[in-house]
Amino acid sequence: MRRVCRAALLGAGLVLVSACATRLPGPGQAPPLTDPAAIEVAREAQAQRALWLLQQPGWTFEGRLAVSSGGQGGSGRIDWQQQGTAYVVSLSAPVTRQGWRLSGDLQSQAGLLEGLEGGPRQADDAEALLREATGWDIPVNALARWVVGLPAEALPVEVEAYATKGRLLQLGQAGWRIDYPLWFDADPKQPALPRRIDARRDGASVRLIIDRWGFPSP
Repeated sequence: MRRVCRAALLGAGLVLVSACATRLPGPGQAPPLTDPAAIEVAREAQAQRALWLLQQPGWTFEGRLAVSSGGQGGSGRIDWQQQGTAYVVSLSAPVTRQGWRLSGDLQSQAGLLEGLEGGPRQADDAEALLREATGWDIPVNALARWVVGLPAEALPVEVEAYATKGRLLQLGQAGWRIDYPLWFDADPKQPALPRRIDARRDGASVRLIIDRWGFPSP
């Protein structure tokens, strides 16, 4: 069953998302700040971003995902809906018209995976469930914070680097290195938000290209 799931979800989507990604501007990643005063200013800006984000009851984003782990890889469209600690993540490969939906809660870390041949599957560990069913190593619980440009709770920060404009450049947590080469500029309604995120650990990698952020109206 696992082979069927991977083939259906991963196959044709690779070419499609790779082609879409090439239309984005190159990362052009700036070097990290080294001046202590500049780093302190960047940290203050990050603290203001965090305050705004943590006051939001929920958020959504639409974009593209590419995953590689242990020789298995794939990509597709992703739609993430976060409400408090609850999330629903939908992934689809438009060419094959296949997809799945993972729903869970960050506190319990349990999850329900739908769209598999044989019916839905539920487990106490959403990340392990996803890895077993698809072969994808996606740190879902931490990603809910990383995707908005914040460190994951309850995990020590091993690396933290900033670029100009006070934007986070790189995080290191739980052996993962998370790079932020592209950002959406701040506007009067919301702060700067990540546009592209690259996370890597050992032989696993997750790339997110975000097309649109959404926040509920106050």
